[in-house]
Amino acid sequence: MAFEYPEDLRYTDTHEYVRLDGSVATVGITAFAIDQLGDIVFLELPEPGSSVTQGEKFGTIESVKAVEDLKSPVSGTVVDVNAAMVDAPDQLEADPYVEGWLVKVEVSDVTAVESALSADAYRAMVEGA
Repeated sequence: MAFEYPEDLRYTDTHEYVRLDGSVATVGITAFAIDQLGDIVFLELPEPGSSVTQGEKFGTIESVKAVEDLKSPVSGTVVDVNAAMVDAPDQLEADPYVEGWLVKVEVSDVTAVESALSADAYRAMVEGA
């Protein structure tokens, strides 16, 4: 199955994505990760005002198959949490890149995003190319 990986996003090898808008990063998980997890039943995210650290756990996603840690692609302060996804995590699959974002982070170092994978590099990684 071919998944969409928007070119304007950067990706991590742990399947999170990041969209940088100025100094605010929108973070979510990729369509590939959602597909691998299966039916998502629970999502735990940090409260606004919480600090997150690049590469460290910032939340948990649970499906009928597994419980996985969510790892932050950036360091900074959480400024918004997508309560709609916490209330209905099964909706992540419908639109992971627009409606299905998880947290927005005021980034402490915007250049850190440059170390994340491009859409092509992420696609190659998950497709085993």
